[in-house]
Amino acid sequence: VICLCCWIVRVSDTNHDGQLDIKEFTQYLRAHEKELRLMFRSLDRNNDGHIDVAEIQLSLNSLGVNVSTEQASRILQSIDRDGTMTIDWNEWRDHFLFNPLHNMEDIAHYWKHSLVLDIGEQLTVPDEFSEKERRSGVVWRQLVAGAMAGAVSRTGTAPLDRLKVFLQVHGSSGVSLLGGLRGMVQEGGLRSLWRGNGINVLKIAPESAIKFMAYEQIKWLIRGSKEGGSLRVQERFIAGSLAGATAQTIIYPMEVLKTRLTLRKTGQYAGMADCAKQILRKEGVRAFYKGYVPNTLGIIPYAGIDLAVYETLKNAWLQRYCMGSADPGILVLLGCGTVSSTCGQLASYPLALIRTRMQAQASADGTPQLTMVGQFKHIVSHEGVPGLYRGIAPNFLKVIPAVSISYVVYEHMKKALGVGS
Repeated sequence: VICLCCWIVRVSDTNHDGQLDIKEFTQYLRAHEKELRLMFRSLDRNNDGHIDVAEIQLSLNSLGVNVSTEQASRILQSIDRDGTMTIDWNEWRDHFLFNPLHNMEDIAHYWKHSLVLDIGEQLTVPDEFSEKERRSGVVWRQLVAGAMAGAVSRTGTAPLDRLKVFLQVHGSSGVSLLGGLRGMVQEGGLRSLWRGNGINVLKIAPESAIKFMAYEQIKWLIRGSKEGGSLRVQERFIAGSLAGATAQTIIYPMEVLKTRLTLRKTGQYAGMADCAKQILRKEGVRAFYKGYVPNTLGIIPYAGIDLAVYETLKNAWLQRYCMGSADPGILVLLGCGTVSSTCGQLASYPLALIRTRMQAQASADGTPQLTMVGQFKHIVSHEGVPGLYRGIAPNFLKVIPAVSISYVVYEHMKKALGVGS
């Protein structure tokens, strides 16, 4: 209620004196009532002066929010005061007059896009954008904002990320969380905790751009001759997984470089270029794709579970509260994104660990180069099933700060780039 009052004062205070007088308040009510009238008419498709369940369902579906008949009925019942199972103009106006809602797209906006939460694993399904957003350049501004948010987030949580990689590779020797952290600081000082972060940040922008472009093309192929309309969850999962695999295939050599630079000893490499030269000279071109198979396979459980959990949580909230407020609140949004990403990580983590160990393997005389299956068997036989989850503790420790940092930076960047929230 307090937030709503603050919002009304802010939008109605035309002379910006910090106070709301009766004239300003009346002007706000008149302007907002006009917006609500236009929205009502757009929903009332048969122009009979009433909105029914089918019209609500059709309108939300056209905006990319797929709701069932049951969900649309519950939305209608939250507004219908006289029990007729239809909404007339008076019921619509009374329900939304003091609600920060300007058009029908506002209803769908918060649930049409998954949050840009960068936790260091870009395996999520890309956002859905409308044709209007693509034409206006909103897409690329949001991608830039997301890349900046990811860069700040990854830099802030780089020590935990390096600790995760260190434990994934060396954890079998009995190194603990604190022991690994202490060992890295003793070997290279505090600055060593950020080893590999440069290339980790560098690969965000090309990976995001490639994944988005591939996603748009794959969506077009899936739709075929069908014009417009949003993809179903299963179709989004397929398109997102294939787009992720495409992006990973192109930028994968950077993933290998990131792992090698993260694990390097002091003085081992002079920089990214020197690391790439040494790998190429000693191990050949194929070394830049070590661990590619488990990495690509990991996209499927991660993207599938992340999307499924997010959609489930989203629809649960939508079914209950969607029409009551345009904005479900930061905590709800962060909670849905954090829970879905965490579930995706749990399912795909063993493959991520095997990928990292394969990336870390350097060709040397007498050193066996284990395949994906060989790595799996070696880990299970020597370390047991828990060995498949080595390093997951620092990975989980970085989720909340990574999500929080990326969200805050993303919102500020959107405002700076002129992208509406």
